[in-house]
Amino acid sequence: LSLPWKKKSSSKIDIDRAQRVLDEDHYGLKKPKERILEYLAVQTQVKKIRGPIICLVGPPGVGKTSVCKSIARAMGRKFIRLSLGGVRDEAEIRGHRRTYIGAMPGKIIHSMQKVGVVNPVFCLDEVDKMSVDFRGDPSAALLEVLDPEQNYAFNDHYLDLDYDLSGVFFITTANTLHGIPLPLQDRMEIIQLSGYTEEEKQNIASGFLIPKQLEANGFGQESIRFSSGAILEIVRRYTREAGVRNLERTIASVCRKVARDRLKRKDPTKQYRISRQSIEKYLGVPTFRFGLAEEHDEIGLTTGMAWTEVGGELLQIEATLMPGSGKMTVTGKLGDVMQESAQAALSYVRSRGMRLGLDPDFYKSIDIHIHVPEGAIPKDGPSAGITIATSIVSAILKLPVDHQLAMTGEITLRGRVLPIGGLTEKLLAARRGNITRVLVPKDNERNLQDVPQKVRKSLLIELVDDVDEVLQKALIVKEGEALFKDVPLESIFNDFTVSSHNTPAQ
Repeated sequence: LSLPWKKKSSSKIDIDRAQRVLDEDHYGLKKPKERILEYLAVQTQVKKIRGPIICLVGPPGVGKTSVCKSIARAMGRKFIRLSLGGVRDEAEIRGHRRTYIGAMPGKIIHSMQKVGVVNPVFCLDEVDKMSVDFRGDPSAALLEVLDPEQNYAFNDHYLDLDYDLSGVFFITTANTLHGIPLPLQDRMEIIQLSGYTEEEKQNIASGFLIPKQLEANGFGQESIRFSSGAILEIVRRYTREAGVRNLERTIASVCRKVARDRLKRKDPTKQYRISRQSIEKYLGVPTFRFGLAEEHDEIGLTTGMAWTEVGGELLQIEATLMPGSGKMTVTGKLGDVMQESAQAALSYVRSRGMRLGLDPDFYKSIDIHIHVPEGAIPKDGPSAGITIATSIVSAILKLPVDHQLAMTGEITLRGRVLPIGGLTEKLLAARRGNITRVLVPKDNERNLQDVPQKVRKSLLIELVDDVDEVLQKALIVKEGEALFKDVPLESIFNDFTVSSHNTPAQ
């Protein structure tokens, strides 16, 4: 009886006010804001509109959960949040039948009872962290909740009657799509949130985080002043993340140290100015090194770009040669896909041996070792294919690789460069690492419009569709020399035939 059956949040829709509220609370996040304003615009024209189901996907700390609260405030609705992290029982969603001892309604009905209206903004947090066991699959139970064609008659086992969820504005959040089953993804409108640029982090720090921490630590707004150089130093050398969670913690740490210093001096009115030069006094030695991973061009060392759940990272891929019998060793805690990518890269190099000026049997007298540093961290995926191929060719030909260049792309045996995912995060990582040039698959050209304009302008982005092109751009060849030799196709096959005839039978 305490469930809301007809009670609604009455709100007059004002698009301008909603836009203002969203901009006040969050910097950036253009796509989710646009989608909410579109929904509000439609609501002014239609009496009954089914609530959309939106899924915000992005790295930790980019503001997925907090933007849900802002959406509720902008729409003038009540807000309720339900964390699904670790939920592994289907009854947590649908409830238990009343015949069981201690039976209770599911979390959906319980949350609706708590919020008290039939049209709240309902945030289902960490929807990718649900798990499955012998008691059922909670993600399958969510299919009914998040389907606009069915959720007008959601049946909870405890209630044993239909409850209308069609007026609820559902927003789910996740770090990756990998943990969300495909049928559930199909029911949601997915909006990808990428990490913040340095400029965005500076604006967020000065406009949101610093005032918030000053108030939380009992300071007036003018008591501590952070210079723009100090904020940039914190972003570059003390935090390395896609979001701003660690940035906020670091600012809070500075505020606490200032509070202690003020108490020691017994001067409650003293004002502090935090500059780039003084930041080390409060935070200690920088945690991260800012700048290029390598200071000089190296042989057999190429910089790749990787995507992780917490944003983009730069990846060093090393290749070295030893006398041997043609074996390839791959180390660095690499997954199966990445190991197969390394095998494909080596096969491509062998097939191009003649054009690179190598003997057809060059690989039989050497062993190749490919290593990806930070060996304790698992790595997988096909997007390091061209990076591995470049390192192998560099090691064999003794040609250095441009240290200011980073690359990403999947390789095929024919030398084609296939598109990759997570381009925005990878380019943000390249910019954080002070890289000046990046090689990106040509098929990813359409994704460049999603990359912030300042990032695009700060990097020389070169589109490639062939590994030969990658090698010519990445390897530093002496003036007057050519990387590839003009070898007729017939002679390549003739040499391979001769080589195979000369090989003794096993």
